[in-house]
Amino acid sequence: MRIFDISQEVFGCAVFPGDTQPEHIWAQRISENGICNLTVIRMCAHNGTHVDSPYHFLDHGATIDQIPLDRFIGYAYVAEFDGAIGKEDAVAILNKAGKADAYCTDPSDKASFRILVKGNAVVTEEAAKVFADAHIRLFGNESQTVGPEDAPMAVHLIMLSEGIILLEGIRLHDVPEGVYLLNAAPLNLGGADGAPCRAVLMDI
Repeated sequence: MRIFDISQEVFGCAVFPGDTQPEHIWAQRISENGICNLTVIRMCAHNGTHVDSPYHFLDHGATIDQIPLDRFIGYAYVAEFDGAIGKEDAVAILNKAGKADAYCTDPSDKASFRILVKGNAVVTEEAAKVFADAHIRLFGNESQTVGPEDAPMAVHLIMLSEGIILLEGIRLHDVPEGVYLLNAAPLNLGGADGAPCRAVLMDI
């Protein structure tokens, strides 16, 4: 089984404009007479590869710790796309994912797929509505935000309102299009609007 690490290294990761860069602080170092090497981490929950919960944009939405793990773990379809994803593009991506359903052995997992988009892609409001209407479980992209960087709110509201988990800041350059097993389980941060994760894809 081949495993693709689709996560960014945390301390050198990309951050959304205005967010704080992750910081690695040494609480102790053996070289400085400490009894061990001990790291303290300071970062935004949305740095690097991370997931958004509905609470990120919805004040009464679910927080990270309230979301079942099966939303983050299961079959996912990787589709390659560059540019603005419009309505017809979203339909085409869902159709490709649907044709790949035959690879899924769990019937309960077929109805609500996970879509990962490889490339420099931006989800438009029209595409967000298509994905929302399809009730997909999770949507992932390589950008630090699922919508346009200068106006991300509308797309987030459309998708998060339907309970779609957003996996942002993934890295898919080595991953061909197709079906994989995804594990993007986040850190269990009680009451948080998002959380970092070590996202991986497994070839099936």
